[in-house]
Amino acid sequence: MADISRRHRPYIGVAGPGEATALEKDLARQVGTLLAQRSAVVVCGGLTGVMEACAEGASAAGGTVVGLLPGLNRSVGNRHLTITLTTGLGELRNGVLVNTCDALIAVGGSWGTLSEVALAVRLGKPVAALRSWALPLQSASSAQADLLIEVSTPAEAVQTVLQRRLGTQTPALVRAAG
Repeated sequence: MADISRRHRPYIGVAGPGEATALEKDLARQVGTLLAQRSAVVVCGGLTGVMEACAEGASAAGGTVVGLLPGLNRSVGNRHLTITLTTGLGELRNGVLVNTCDALIAVGGSWGTLSEVALAVRLGKPVAALRSWALPLQSASSAQADLLIEVSTPAEAVQTVLQRRLGTQTPALVRAAG
């Protein structure tokens, strides 16, 4: 892993449907692996689909994965989570997830994913949309419109959020995307 202080590690949220397609799961697994390789803490909803695939990729690469569960039963979290937090908030946990992370990667799309994307943009956090919601942001401020970036690959998604979160481009990320 890159030598980033534990205190300054980026927290990157990964959102996507619990009922994900095989392609969405594969993309999410790659995103998780790439984030872990760059010492990012992965924050997700902790359940199945995109959340589980991302957690699997990050955990297999030695990363840290925080799962924010909607209910109060820790045992429903997927087996790849490093830290499992129950919220008892149902879908409102999406706000906790977005407030916890520095940036968000949306893989695929569901109504919950849409709420996380909207909250992140509203809070001024960068969002990389990988085969996800493509939203017209004409009515948004120019600063908000620049926050939602459509990407084509897991490497581009990770590069985009880390670059925007850190404010600089990391050479390793450029190589990974190329």
